[in-house]
Amino acid sequence: MTKQTFLQGTLILIAAGMITRFLGFINRIVVARLMGEEGVGLYMMALPTFFLVLTLTQLGLPVAISKRVAEAEAKNNPQKIKQILVVSLIVTAISSILFTIGMILGAPFIATKLLTDSRTLYPLLAISPIIPIIAISSVLRGYFQGRQNMKPQSYSQVIEQIVRITCVAFFVKLLLPFGVEYAAAGAMFSVILGEFVSLLYMLHMFKQKKIVKIRSQFFSYLKTSSQTLKELFSIALPSTGSRMIGSLTHFLEPILVAQSLAIAGISSSLATKQYGELTGYVLPLLFLPTFITQSLSVALVPSLSEADASSNNKLIHYRIHQSIRISFASGALATIVLTLFADTILTFMYGTANASKFILLMAPFFILLYIQAPLQAALQALDFAKPAMWNSLIGAVCKLTILFLLASNSAFGIMGVAISMSVGVVLVTLLHLITLQKMINYTLPLKDIVKMVTLIGLTWLAGSIIKQIFPWGTGNPALFLITLIALTGIYIFFLFSLRFITKEELNQIPFIKRWI
Repeated sequence: MTKQTFLQGTLILIAAGMITRFLGFINRIVVARLMGEEGVGLYMMALPTFFLVLTLTQLGLPVAISKRVAEAEAKNNPQKIKQILVVSLIVTAISSILFTIGMILGAPFIATKLLTDSRTLYPLLAISPIIPIIAISSVLRGYFQGRQNMKPQSYSQVIEQIVRITCVAFFVKLLLPFGVEYAAAGAMFSVILGEFVSLLYMLHMFKQKKIVKIRSQFFSYLKTSSQTLKELFSIALPSTGSRMIGSLTHFLEPILVAQSLAIAGISSSLATKQYGELTGYVLPLLFLPTFITQSLSVALVPSLSEADASSNNKLIHYRIHQSIRISFASGALATIVLTLFADTILTFMYGTANASKFILLMAPFFILLYIQAPLQAALQALDFAKPAMWNSLIGAVCKLTILFLLASNSAFGIMGVAISMSVGVVLVTLLHLITLQKMINYTLPLKDIVKMVTLIGLTWLAGSIIKQIFPWGTGNPALFLITLIALTGIYIFFLFSLRFITKEELNQIPFIKRWI
């Protein structure tokens, strides 16, 4: 099996993430144009239920499998890998069957009582068969990640999106004459087909490159795998807890916002508009670089797990340090661009710059969000998933508490919501850093902190000068794009001048290695 280095695996995942985001954007356009606002509304109303059930079905196993397989690989123990796969397949098979049945039986209640629109019943029923498909896919993803081969997962993501886009127009058009609820169900069915073809590809890759025979002595391996089950759940359950905390926070947030702003004397229509600007306009921009940091996190888990299994503490510290540097480098440019050109970006994208005040407040704090995912991945990889979960819980409680206290005060209003989000990001990131310092004595070198501040300061100064000298560059989309390219070039120059990216790291990238 082709094994990639840490940086090679990260770049493969980043490339796949960029392609799938682009294809996903096309898919949303196709769905919106074919079904209209009402159909899209039914489609989107059903998705949160699906995501919640999916989180419960997977039980955080992809991360746990990745870690345990990487450890077994480091110790050259294929029998252990087989035990991990056997236990994981049994657990996901049982959970997926239970949750599929539960979703089918509970769909009428969810549609009529919770979502208050009986038409959502059809997309809920249509999506339920996907649960066992994704459950098996999650096991295979964890296996490939653990063996540090990111290509099958990356290719399968692209295949899934291509199949979905190809099928969605056909099924939506076929079912639209029966009503928008059937069209929404057709859109959901195209998701199932995409995931199914993606699973077939990963099964093919597994059979082609497998090092163990799953069916051979399956039940005898299952009987001797109680310790493996404990090892998996020691990572999986806290990981699921962290995700559930995030899901619950997102569920409670709009409810608290509406209640708090009402106490502050803000009308419901204005509150909805302001919250829409914050969550619909600003947050997607602030979260834009996270596909890079998430890719980095996926590659980091098996790399750190392998080093931990070999007791290579020096490599563990280096990998964490490296992931922080790269994550910061990817997020710092976005932060500078958003704060310098907030009005321009919002005007070009949404036709209004009303939300620029949120960006100017939140962007400097959200730079810590970009290093949060690798820090959490590091904690999970080093068997500190439980402390990571508690950090997430503390951050969520503080965020919601501050949200209510500030947003209900007319002096803050919606800005209180933005402040609470920023506090949540800063708090969880700092708690993760403190946990790593406590558990493995990891500290971010002062030299690197100085480099980070210098990088931001120099790029900010260069961007401000460009903005003052060429103010017309913000009035035309094409000229503005040229301005951004110029600023990116300057940023890359500073990046290498400060040695944020080393020559050793560039040598790990094949197509760059040939040129240096």
